[in-house]
Amino acid sequence: MQVTMTFRHMEQSDALKAYAEEKLERISKYIDGPINAQVYFSVEKKIRHIVEIVINSKGISTKASEATNDMYASIDAVIDKIERQLVRYKEKIKAHKPNGDEHGRQLSKKVFEAESIEASTGSVVIKTTTETAKPMSVEEAVMQMDLLHKDFIVFTDADSSEINVLYRRKDGNYGLIEPQRA
Repeated sequence: MQVTMTFRHMEQSDALKAYAEEKLERISKYIDGPINAQVYFSVEKKIRHIVEIVINSKGISTKASEATNDMYASIDAVIDKIERQLVRYKEKIKAHKPNGDEHGRQLSKKVFEAESIEASTGSVVIKTTTETAKPMSVEEAVMQMDLLHKDFIVFTDADSSEINVLYRRKDGNYGLIEPQRA
């Protein structure tokens, strides 16, 4: 597990670092593969101790933060929160196993410069990324979107093998874009 710690508005403490690393070892049993953890310690108005943890691993990304009057209590609370998220994630994964196609489809995402679209001359591509649309059910896509704190997710439907887009609506509900079958 690779852990990065950042201290804001406070002095670095080896005791806090050791305590946080010890507590982070609890979550390694829920995640397979290499884990990258970022821990942010900060103090506001000398009484509010805030700990924020961001966990990234193969296919899993989650974050949580807690604020109390004691830094050690904040660490305990945020670790408990992340542990609950990961347990919930693992239980849902077990309940919704894909139909065997683990690889998914490769998608290319392009970001265009706004002025080039309005001028309708030559569009300028600012950034291109390639992602895998993993096979999953709609319920699993909702869970992934919540864990990753994203507004939309592109995935391959595990039943129909079609590419779908799930997005968060302004009213807090979810919308699903499915391809029309001829």
